[in-house]
Amino acid sequence: MFGNLAAFVNGNMFAGLFGDSLFVRLSAMDQAEFLKIKGTGLFSPMEGRRMTGYFVVPKSWMDKPDLAKPWVAKALESTKKMPPKASTKRARNSR
Repeated sequence: MFGNLAAFVNGNMFAGLFGDSLFVRLSAMDQAEFLKIKGTGLFSPMEGRRMTGYFVVPKSWMDKPDLAKPWVAKALESTKKMPPKASTKRARNSR
């Protein structure tokens, strides 16, 4: 995704890298709690083009993976509950 690494479950993206940033997809319940943490922010791959539900992990966590790990796990768990996305390849072949 975006020429970088991204993690998917059932065809839905739950985390990824963008430049030197790690972003995660969080449930509505987790978003407010996450944004209280210093250094977190909204994920916008291009200025003015925010991706709803996705948030940037603090850069200060780059050498502290134990801080990011629970949030990546929360992202995986909440995204896993979403309906599976049909793959683009399957959708094209079903025409």
